Amino acid sequence: MNTSVSTPAESHSESPVTLSALEALEKDHRWLKAGAAERAVLERIAKQRDRLTQASKAQQQALALKQEQKPVLRADAPLPDRVVAFARLHPFATATAVGAALMIGPRRIMRYSAWVLPLISRFKR
Repeated sequence: MNTSVSTPAESHSESPVTLSALEALEKDHRWLKAGAAERAVLERIAKQRDRLTQASKAQQQALALKQEQKPVLRADAPLPDRVVAFARLHPFATATAVGAALMIGPRRIMRYSAWVLPLISRFKR
């Protein structure tokens, strides 16, 4: 039984009105012929379909709201947060830096960082 039936709106608008699963069930010819036990099962199925539809719509709405909100990174945010934000904003530069680090190797990176970190700490003062 197809419970995702859309019927034209009563007014002159062209947007379809979506029936709930229960409303579609009550309009179905099989509903009229069903016995009490079958109706109980069909009602439970229709209610579950409605719940799943509502949950899906709520999830889509939450996702849309989340995409609308742009994260704001404070200037005094911790370094890992700033690194993650940079990686999300500049994926190509991040991939290039990681690739270069893999090519150079950990021993040279430690040697260069021991030389560069004191210079950086002087600039920060």
